Amino acid sequence: MTRRRSLLLAGAGLVLLRPSWGTPESLRAAIDAFAGGQAVRTGRVTLAIDTLVENGNTVPVSVSVQSPMTPADHVQRIALFTPQNPLPEVAVFHLSPANGRAQVSTRMRLATTQPVIALAVMNDGSVWRHSVDVVVTLAACLEGG
Repeated sequence: MTRRRSLLLAGAGLVLLRPSWGTPESLRAAIDAFAGGQAVRTGRVTLAIDTLVENGNTVPVSVSVQSPMTPADHVQRIALFTPQNPLPEVAVFHLSPANGRAQVSTRMRLATTQPVIALAVMNDGSVWRHSVDVVVTLAACLEGG
């Protein structure tokens, strides 16, 4: 009986010591690092994701950026961020004019209802964004589930 209580107490302690989930500060830090100190502007980026997601385990998402993708004007990187996932930076895609078009698609996990933010860095250093609020009815990214 004593051993069982010790194990339960140890498990409870581990839950309390686990790293915190995303915070507004960690999201800001991740976005600032991605943007390299540049101001983030709204526009040019289109984030396509359902606003109501039944299952957060696999959420289809695509991002496109208005760009001719020429050597003089192209997208260098596209990133996805979420404030409530364990890590705010979900994915980073590197592009070049050889890609032909500035569009990426993937699937992501969402821990809970939250905004999803797409950012694009252009070759001139400008950073553009689009955000969509997503409601998740069955969460993913949960520990011990």
